[in-house]
Amino acid sequence: MIKPPALQEGDRVAVIAPADPPDREKLIQGIHVMEKMGLNVVTGRHVYDIEGDDLATVDQKRLADLHDAFSDPGIRGVFCAEGGFGTARIAPMVDYSIIQKNPKIFWGYSDITYLLNAIQNQSDLVAFHGPMLASDLNDEQRTAKTEATFLPLFTGEALTYDSRIAPLNTLAHGTGEGRLVGGNLTLLATGMGTPFQVKASGNILLIEEVAEPSYRINAMLTQLKQAGVFDEVEGVVIGNFQAEPDEYAKIKKVLQDFFISAPFPVVENFPIGHCQPNYGVPIGVNAKLTTSPPRLAVDSGVM
Repeated sequence: MIKPPALQEGDRVAVIAPADPPDREKLIQGIHVMEKMGLNVVTGRHVYDIEGDDLATVDQKRLADLHDAFSDPGIRGVFCAEGGFGTARIAPMVDYSIIQKNPKIFWGYSDITYLLNAIQNQSDLVAFHGPMLASDLNDEQRTAKTEATFLPLFTGEALTYDSRIAPLNTLAHGTGEGRLVGGNLTLLATGMGTPFQVKASGNILLIEEVAEPSYRINAMLTQLKQAGVFDEVEGVVIGNFQAEPDEYAKIKKVLQDFFISAPFPVVENFPIGHCQPNYGVPIGVNAKLTTSPPRLAVDSGVM
């Protein structure tokens, strides 16, 4: 995999919206947070102006902002404003040679999972599953720990996630090593059978989800299982599964029943996904998952 260069103070970074258009005020708040990190933030031409357009026009505008950000040699990172839906539609239209020739940080999660996997599969570029400006860095939502998760983009330090950050729970014991891949469960399931599906064989699979009922979680996990995803994984990292308390209890039972006899390590409760704090992780780099104690060690995503 190709690692992008680390960020430095004063670097220009772009904000784009490959999924839903963001709330303007929340995005401005998120931009201010990035500026406090010493970054010069510019927004894509079409971040705000896709509301009301037909789908074909929306897709072309989203695609243009993505291509512009990677083509501009002065841009050192590309950060997504928020999630939503529709990112999958532009994946077949992306010129991945532009991305491969201009490696830089690409950061997002949720619906952006589809592009994280597409970029890795087609460009060999390490991507980043992490909090987004409008949805996670606005004044109402953000926490100091969420802000701090951007620091390794500057320092290049490797990451260790263990019970010091959250009370982790082991569903299946063991040790697994491989590249960290995955993201939002819905997007992983919908990507099956496409050129952009997750490459889980020999790797550590990350899954997270939001506002999906337990029966849907069960159906999507079953789809991945029957597609062979769990036949050759080296471990599963379960991030946040946000739901109302009663439904969350049902989801926990689904996850426990599904993974209790897994022949690979499975650890849950990582604060990764639709939560605060929301920790960022590089996707595509080497990682090691252990259960005694439960811990995920991840290589740096930048060089």
